[in-house]
Amino acid sequence: MFSITGGPRGLNRRQFLTAGSLGFGGLSLASMLAAGGASNGTQQAVTGKSVIYLFQQGGPSQLETFDPKVDAPDAIRTITDTIQTSLPGVTFGSTMKQLAKLADKLTIVRSFQTNNGGHNIQPIVGPDSLNANIGTHYSRVVGPTHARTGMPTNAIIYPSSVDKKVPGPSARGNLSATGDWSAGYAPFVPGAKGQLQKDMQLKLPPDRFFDDRRTILKQLDKLNRQVDSTGQLEAIDDLQRQAYELLLGGGVSNALDLTQEDPRSLARYDTSQYVTAHNWRSVSRGRSGYYSAQAKTIGHLLCLARRLCEAGCGFVTIHA
Repeated sequence: MFSITGGPRGLNRRQFLTAGSLGFGGLSLASMLAAGGASNGTQQAVTGKSVIYLFQQGGPSQLETFDPKVDAPDAIRTITDTIQTSLPGVTFGSTMKQLAKLADKLTIVRSFQTNNGGHNIQPIVGPDSLNANIGTHYSRVVGPTHARTGMPTNAIIYPSSVDKKVPGPSARGNLSATGDWSAGYAPFVPGAKGQLQKDMQLKLPPDRFFDDRRTILKQLDKLNRQVDSTGQLEAIDDLQRQAYELLLGGGVSNALDLTQEDPRSLARYDTSQYVTAHNWRSVSRGRSGYYSAQAKTIGHLLCLARRLCEAGCGFVTIHA
């Protein structure tokens, strides 16, 4: 995530300000983490729970999934069969055999309805969401970053987040909109050159920045260790470590790196076996490869969302 690249022109004004926004190497970032840690106890809204919002452009309707309406007329009820779930009297569409076994661990919100029953476009960011990404409202309450890990609390991931070769689909509307809230609550979008990625790019040669700077910091630490006997240094060390982990490939980048996942676990998330490109050749977006890309990446997107949540991201939108 954090990139340091050499360049003949050095550091221009914009890059200098960008570097400054991160405390020029972690010192101010450590202070930010300390401030977040001090206030963390007062943020009662942070429960440790996370939301993964799976938004798909198209897909099976509720009649084929969670609400087959077996008693409705043939023109309305599911066109497939049904399957009994782990809850007495509750059935799912027959294609959801594995999920049906877990029905007692789920909550189906049956009161939800849209204002339009037609098969047309309904963006997820609009007047009903106060013209803001839904996760933006969450970040406004808990803060834009996790107090301990520095992980953004609001993120959006697309198929291209796990496979750069897959096409689209493009978002319906501006999913990064923040409405009346500050742009600081905008979602983190991996791989999309969002503001957070821009802020984490320092155009400095490593030997002119971190190597020398860390040497100086080590010398200061050595001096401090000789005179500090209050126990405060241990806490400072922990915050400094968090800052370095965030800046130098820690929590954020590790969460985004699926190679860090147990290979056996990652294999269970792999849905590429379900790619059947020939099934979509008769529809425009199928010819564009969008449906195949969805089938190929959805498993790894769910895995990535889980990893982001484990690292402190409280609201992850999967847009596919």
